[in-house]
Amino acid sequence: MKIQNLRVYRIASGDLDPILVELVTDDDLHGFGEAAVAYGYGARAAAGMLADFAPHLVGRDPSRIRDLWHDLYDHSFWAKGGGAIVGAAMSAVEQALWDLKGKVLGCPVHELLGGPLTFSVPVYANGWNHKFADVDQWAQAAERPLADGYTSLKCYPFAHENPDGSLRHVSRRMLSPELFQRAVRRVRALRRVVGPEVELMLDLSGGLASDQLFRFLDLCAELDVAWVEEPLDPFNHQGLPEVARRCRIPIAVGERIYHRAGFRHALDTGVVAVVMPDVGNCGGIFEAVLIAAMAETANARLSPHNCGSSLGTAAALTLCASAANTLNLEIYPYLADAPGHVQVLEDPPEATIRQGRLAVNDGPGLGVSVNRRALEPFLALDYLRDCG
Repeated sequence: MKIQNLRVYRIASGDLDPILVELVTDDDLHGFGEAAVAYGYGARAAAGMLADFAPHLVGRDPSRIRDLWHDLYDHSFWAKGGGAIVGAAMSAVEQALWDLKGKVLGCPVHELLGGPLTFSVPVYANGWNHKFADVDQWAQAAERPLADGYTSLKCYPFAHENPDGSLRHVSRRMLSPELFQRAVRRVRALRRVVGPEVELMLDLSGGLASDQLFRFLDLCAELDVAWVEEPLDPFNHQGLPEVARRCRIPIAVGERIYHRAGFRHALDTGVVAVVMPDVGNCGGIFEAVLIAAMAETANARLSPHNCGSSLGTAAALTLCASAANTLNLEIYPYLADAPGHVQVLEDPPEATIRQGRLAVNDGPGLGVSVNRRALEPFLALDYLRDCG
């Protein structure tokens, strides 16, 4: 069996721009993966990176997943040291290779990784309140995910929405006094709305300099926060021990850390409680399994970052089933509310969430079926058609 073709889809889906790759074999089998740069800048670049990879994949044996991964890693030149664009392209290819292998063998990818350690994963809701700029509506928006059965919520207290619907994080590492106080009032109001039993996580997106950061964390100490995510710039590992010394809230990092080497530096600080690799940019599913194992030796838990299409959710769910230290999985339950949302799967995992838990897929490969009709308008590259 050989890889005969590679296709790239640049999907315009509401507030997101997911990038999907399709690998086609000479036996007409199809494997899919997602490059996790669906928001921010970089979707066009990731699609271009996949196009650059295509001639080095077509004609190769897709069963040699690790061999192909290392070929891309060792010879792309830019992959060493990581980075969102090359990491996302490598991750998408790696997911598609696993999807193919599982389909060939007729079993889920998690069976190929040693079998699932769990059949049901706790999930938490994100993206449920960013359309509100004030304090009260921002906090009261929590009533919707609670009514839908979620018992864990994450939010961005410093952020606000752009006119185009995208999320705007902190600029120049500072908030005005008014916006700083709004962030404080937001999280206090949110705790009042949800009560003491609901788990709250705060994503700070590495936004604030230390003067405002430590003041904010001091004020949050009374709110029983489960973790603070990215309290510092993603590459400021050396600053994490000082955050841990000043703040007793657990620290979570990882959505902007790439490959094992990047996570090693974070874990070497000794203060990371939760690692958050994204299987769509950290290097892929197997790389994330290795990262989770490293975290386990450092007494840290796994909570994969997940913000893209439902295909990305399926890949992240495979990771959660395959890791011994899985804590939970991130879900954006209301992405479909956005005008122009495109559902890339016939059977999205999100539709099966019940009471804050998601059942592990048991179908072959990633366990889901791609909606080809939905993808067709977004075909950006067909290697045989465009380059063959």
